[in-house]
Amino acid sequence: MEAPEPETPAVEAAPQEPHPWATLAPERFQLLRLMPLPVDRRVGPRPLRFVQLGQVERHGVDESLLRLTVQIPGQLLHREVNVLEVWVDHRLGEIRLGPERGLQIEPEERGLGRFLLARAAAWAKPRWGHYGVHDLPLARRDALDEESRTRRDHVLTSQGFVVEAAEDDERQSLCRAARVSQLREDWNTDKVQLLSLLDGATLLEQCDRVIDERDASLRQLEDRIALYRRDDVSLRFAIGCLAVFCLFQAALLIWMALR
Repeated sequence: MEAPEPETPAVEAAPQEPHPWATLAPERFQLLRLMPLPVDRRVGPRPLRFVQLGQVERHGVDESLLRLTVQIPGQLLHREVNVLEVWVDHRLGEIRLGPERGLQIEPEERGLGRFLLARAAAWAKPRWGHYGVHDLPLARRDALDEESRTRRDHVLTSQGFVVEAAEDDERQSLCRAARVSQLREDWNTDKVQLLSLLDGATLLEQCDRVIDERDASLRQLEDRIALYRRDDVSLRFAIGCLAVFCLFQAALLIWMALR
């Protein structure tokens, strides 16, 4: 009888270590002005806002990375919201857009999604215009109704992408582009404007000047109100004196008539 072979202990797969560039923080910053837009029936008011664009990039022999982030003052967002990553694989000659869950933008309907795609194209085209673009599955949450789907497809096609249904699943849409050179670098400047440090300083000076002018106007109004109050007190005193005098005259006439 043959002896049973000893069982080989199962070897657990080692957890995959995160990419060393996965947690890079932004290193360069710029100011973005979100122009005021009419009220949208889905997202509500869209006032003038200022947000911060952060950028970090790395280059290696096998791959390169660009990560763009948009930070909103006074608002804490999930780490994958307002983030666009461009991973360049030099071995395969293609770029891949991330994060994997898709581009999530806050606030919505302000032109930020198209702006980030345009900035990514402007970064990649001069270097790797001949590279291919890896198909990007689109999240179904962005096309819950026909209006949302139309808006999403308009943004993507405006930047040079093609939206098609996946071959194995017609309900799954894919964002495609044959070459990086087909992507467009322009965006809607009526919605998003990129401000330099000089532009930001000019805005601060203008705001400070407007505040000084408003303060001067308020001081003038306060002085006029104080003057009116003094005149009001004087008039009240004069009216009171006249009333007392009239009462005295009436009492004197009555006394003379009854005498």
